[in-house]
Amino acid sequence: MATIDVTLVWSNGPRHVQQHMLTLQEGATLDQALHAAVAAGWLAALPPAEARVGVWGRVRPRDTLLRAQDRIEIYRPLRVDPKEARRQRAKTARARGKKS
Repeated sequence: MATIDVTLVWSNGPRHVQQHMLTLQEGATLDQALHAAVAAGWLAALPPAEARVGVWGRVRPRDTLLRAQDRIEIYRPLRVDPKEARRQRAKTARARGKKS
């Protein structure tokens, strides 16, 4: 059976990105790629079922069939709600403006 090469990318923290190439059997799924990464020792464990994973920047279900040269991404959960962060920045900016 033919094989495909895909890239697996994830980040353990800010500004710390890891990237590895995987060679899989044609017809492999996203979930099979994650299992292969664990077997290779690149991931300590499978990401939990609720963890978001995607291909080329789009969240995809784990049964998605992969194609050659796909970029598989494991997304970390957000530490801060983006809307709340914007509110806090606006509040800080308003407070600084009033002091001047």
